Formats: sequence, C-alpha cells, structure tokens
Amino acid sequence: MEELLRIEGLEKYYGTNNVVTKAIDRISFSVEKGEFLGIMGASGSGKSTLLNCISTIDSVTAGHIYLEDEDITELKDSELAKFRQNNLGFIFQNFNLLDTLTLQENISLAAIIKKRGGNEIERRVDELATSLGIAGVLNKFPYEVSGGQRQRCACARALINEPKIILADEPTGALDSKSASMLLTSFTKMNQSLGATILMVTHDIFTASYCSRILFLMDGKIFSELVRKNKGRKEFFNDILDVVTLLGGDVSDAR
Repeated sequence: MEELLRIEGLEKYYGTNNVVTKAIDRISFSVEKGEFLGIMGASGSGKSTLLNCISTIDSVTAGHIYLEDEDITELKDSELAKFRQNNLGFIFQNFNLLDTLTLQENISLAAIIKKRGGNEIERRVDELATSLGIAGVLNKFPYEVSGGQRQRCACARALINEPKIILADEPTGALDSKSASMLLTSFTKMNQSLGATILMVTHDIFTASYCSRILFLMDGKIFSELVRKNKGRKEFFNDILDVVTLLGGDVSDAR
C-alpha cells in the first residue's frame, strides 16, 4: 500500500527550564493510505499530544511529520489553516456541531467555505448522508436528533471535502453502547467503502477493536503494536485486552 503519513523522531516537551515534561519521546511510525489506525494508551501516555501535533494544533519540539511529501512541521502559521482545510478532517468527542444550523447545513459549511459549487455540495451531502444513515434527518437541528446521529453528521462533515486523512479524538466517548456501535460501523464503511484513511485516538478496547492496526503508547513512547490482519473483531478485542493488561489496564474495556 501507499504511504500517506510519516512520523520521524517526534518529540514534544512542555514546561519551562525548571520543570519540563516530555510528552512524546522520539516516536516514529507511518500510516498507509486507506488504513484505519488506532492510538491507545493510559491517561498521560502522549496519545492526545500526538494527535494534536499531527493535526498542527500543537507544534513539535523536534522531529518531522510528513503528509505525502510535505513536511508539515515546516509550515508557517499563515499556512496552517489552509493546510487543515485542504487535507484534514476532524471528528471530536463532543461533535462540535453548530446548533443554529441543520444537519445538512452543518455538513455543507466546510464545502461552502472552500467555495465548492452548490450542485456538487448537494450531491456530496446526499451521498454521505445516505451512506452514513442520516438522510432522513438532514433537515433537523442537532438538538432534535440522537447523539449517534449527531456524531454521524460530524463524520459526514469531516468527509465533505474529501480530506487525505480523518483525525478522530475519542469519537465514542460521549455515546451510549448502541450509538457507539452504530458509529463504529459507520467508521468501517467510511474506511472500506469510501476509502477514508482514519487515525483514531481512543482509550476504549471495544472501539479500538474496529481498527486494522493499533499503536500502544506508554510514557510518550510506542510500547507495542498490533495488526488485525484476518482476525475477527472478537479475537482482535482479546489481543488488545492482553496488551492493555501489560500496560496496567488503565483504559476502558467497557461494552
């Protein structure tokens, strides 16, 4: 498969000269195009910091991040917004939808900002909404639909501009078990049918079991890696549980 994202010797420090915390300690890995990669680890392991660096929300202390052939750690502040708009899709734990807009308008907004044509936007919204099972509620406002429908709307919004990679931060964290299962089924469809490359941070074993590969972080370093290959999700769940046990069990195995 084709390499899409490459992380080389990444380091991130917080604090002052007197008190310095090393959040990421020389991490290196790559993500292939069309991959569904999970990042797991206990609280303080560096997984959210890693996602923030990849998303350009946070700057790196040392090392490089390449999206295709572009070193995004070299981008100027004035270039970052355009880079995110053209290349990244975001899915957050708390949806981040605008309550004054319908689901259809929430999904369309990023494409309107990018000045895509009206007919093209309408076609793309309908296509994504049908694929993600929210076509029947597009005219409703976020407060009128379930948490699972709001999160699937967020998925459609992330996909509307056909980003190179989707970055998901604890996407099932605010959902009940049924809604989480429906969302993860949507993630699988996004990955397998729509060709989306997904990098997802999660603490939840059930959520992680939908991934094709998982990196486990501990103290800012990669502790272990699991590749699903041809295993069923239940078998992969048990493999993840074994690694989590070695890590100390400080992640959720609920659901």
